[in-house]
Amino acid sequence: MEECVLCGKENTAEALRVCVDCIRSGRKEALDYVKAAHKRIRARYDLPAEPPKSGSGILCNLCSNECVMKEGGRSYCGLKENVNGRLRSLAPDDHAFLHAYRDPLPTNCCAAWFCPGSSQFGKVNIAVFFYGCNFDCVFCQNASHKEFGMINSTSLKDFVASVNQYENAYCVCFFGGSPEPQLPFAIRASERILADRDVRICWEWNGCGNSTLVKRAAALSFRSGGIVKFDLKAFDPNLSIALSGVPNKRAYENFELIAAEFFEKSNPSVLTATTLLVPFYVDEKEVECIASFIASINPDIPYSLLVSHPCFYMRDMPITPREQVFKCYEAAKRHLKNVNIGNKQLLGLICYDNVVIAYLKGSTLILSSSPALEISKPVHSLFQNAHRRLPHAHQ
Repeated sequence: MEECVLCGKENTAEALRVCVDCIRSGRKEALDYVKAAHKRIRARYDLPAEPPKSGSGILCNLCSNECVMKEGGRSYCGLKENVNGRLRSLAPDDHAFLHAYRDPLPTNCCAAWFCPGSSQFGKVNIAVFFYGCNFDCVFCQNASHKEFGMINSTSLKDFVASVNQYENAYCVCFFGGSPEPQLPFAIRASERILADRDVRICWEWNGCGNSTLVKRAAALSFRSGGIVKFDLKAFDPNLSIALSGVPNKRAYENFELIAAEFFEKSNPSVLTATTLLVPFYVDEKEVECIASFIASINPDIPYSLLVSHPCFYMRDMPITPREQVFKCYEAAKRHLKNVNIGNKQLLGLICYDNVVIAYLKGSTLILSSSPALEISKPVHSLFQNAHRRLPHAHQ
């Protein structure tokens, strides 16, 4: 970490060089620094610095970037190109760049805290990792998705057959990268799978896909009992550009669309949101705005705050500080009824029934007394009993 080059504030990411306050202020100098950062990062992968907007090119409308590519140009995600005046995908027709694998349930899915799959011992989730993404997150925790040029594409027929061979498959979750650039493939594959068997279809995405396709995908989740997981990365438009390279306004529009169409009719919830608490950038101000937006639709929508760890071009940043996590939790709880903290193990937190009841400080067990993380009497009694058996436990 370093000091902000504009205001001197500490805890600034080396890759961005400017702090969250300068970014949110909209200062041109701050935005110039973050755009330069993304240009450097994307040059490493031979990807356009920004979504191309050629006046006489070909439009791709699979996501909100709506790239317009000149002859020989590539899309922001890198998966589409203009070849002889025609839009061409790097993957052949009815193929996609993906890696699918069996993930035994219960798993670390960001919806696991309320998903029925968490009780399905002996069954598996078919996790489908899509290469390519319409975002460029400097904190990306799956950055291998940018290496799609090093893998072979998978046909629709082979993918569906590979899923159907597992009788104990309970759900299929598409993530990445993000599914948006290859969403037509994923929708067709899901429709064929559901024609053959009962399985839950889930999505984990940034939410900035083509709205018509997003609605079709969500309908498959609603029909099959699956979950649509929106990663609402930031609320401030400038912060979205700083952290992810592009605006994320479409994510909020699609979230509202899916909520209006499916949420109240679903059980369990077909819709959830997550926010990765990027250290010193995605703070309680961002979370307050996101939670307020969700609550304006329905305060019952589940929302999970994810603890972050150093990754990709934010390796100089720490694990999300515990104080930041608790402030964000308090901000979210002011608006929403169902709020979770994910990746609690990174903080050394010990939980019971999704409530933080203690945390580790070195080898010492500290009982939580934070008003933001209320402890019910039965749980408090449970831990006081544990206190008698643990000589290093302190309140």
